Amino acid sequence: MKKIALIYMGGTFGCIGEPLSPMPAENFIPQLQRVLPLHLHIECFVAPSIKDSSACTATDWLQLIQLIQNLQLKNYQHFVVIHGTDTLSYASATLARFLGQSAHVVMTGSQYPLLNISGTNTREFTDAIDNLNFALDAVATSSVGVYLAFHHQLIHAQTALKQHTTELDAFAGLNAQENLVTHQQSYVVHEHDIEKAQSFNCLSLMAQPIVIEQQIKNLKNLQQHLPHVLILQGFGIGNLAVNQEFITTLQDIRAQGCAIILTTQVPFGIIDQRYAVSEWIHHANILISDCLGHADLYAKALKMYLQYDSVDQWHAHWHDSL
Repeated sequence: MKKIALIYMGGTFGCIGEPLSPMPAENFIPQLQRVLPLHLHIECFVAPSIKDSSACTATDWLQLIQLIQNLQLKNYQHFVVIHGTDTLSYASATLARFLGQSAHVVMTGSQYPLLNISGTNTREFTDAIDNLNFALDAVATSSVGVYLAFHHQLIHAQTALKQHTTELDAFAGLNAQENLVTHQQSYVVHEHDIEKAQSFNCLSLMAQPIVIEQQIKNLKNLQQHLPHVLILQGFGIGNLAVNQEFITTLQDIRAQGCAIILTTQVPFGIIDQRYAVSEWIHHANILISDCLGHADLYAKALKMYLQYDSVDQWHAHWHDSL
C-alpha cells in the first residue's frame, strides 16, 4: 500500500470559532485523523509554517518544499498538502516549479472549515471532507507531478487560478487529463535559499487606461526603491502603448539591476507578439513571460532569483526550462 504524507499548513480548512481563527495544529491533527479513510496508509505532518494563507510568502513555501524533500529521503513519494485558498494558486505553482516531476503531490483546501464552531465535531455543511478525499484518491492514481484538487476538479498546479471568492467551484486551470508539456527540473531547497528568499521583492504593475505620461511617472517613482523583479501586466496579449521616454525609463530600471518581465493581465492565454506595437520590446531589452499564469510567473521569478544574481544571467537563462 502506498504511503501518503498528509501535510497540514493551515487555512480555512482548520479554522474554528466565530469569527474564524486557526485551531492550534496539535489540537487539529487528532480531529483530522478521525475523518481519514481507513483503507489508505496516511501519516499526518505539520508544515513548518502554519498561518493564514494571505500572509504566506516564498519562505513558507520553500520550507514546505524542504519538508517534502526530506520526507522523500524517508521513502515517501505521495503527498497531499492542505493549504488556505487565498494564495493556494501561488503555493501550487511554486511547488510545481521546484519539485517538477520528482514526486506525486496534490494541493487542496476548502471554502468552509472541517469542524464546527467549537471544534468538537465535523461541520454540518463543509466542502473540506469532499476536497480532502478527492485529493487523497487523486494522489494515489495520478502520474508524477503537482496538482490542485478542488471541487472534483484536478488541475495542473502551474495553471491554477482562483476564480471565485466564495463559491465551492473556486479554481480554474488546465485539467490534469489534458497533456501539459513541461520540463521542470527539481530544485533541492537549502537553508541559504530560505534565507535569501526572505529578501525577495517582486512587484506587479497592472497597466490602466491612463495617458502615457502618467505611466512614465509611475515608473519613475518606482526608481526610488526598485524591487528585484518588476512585472508589467499589459492589455490583451501583452500590448502596451509606449514612446521613446517610456522605453528609456525601462532601460534605466534594468540598468539598476531590476529584472523586467512583460505579461498580460488577462487570466488565460499566452503572450503573443504579432502586433507592431510590440516591436518596442526588443529595444527595451526586457523579458517576456512564457509562463502558464500569473502565479506560475511569480514562481519562476522566485526560482530565477535564487539561482542567479544578475539581470544579465536572467536573460541568458530565462528560457532554459519552460
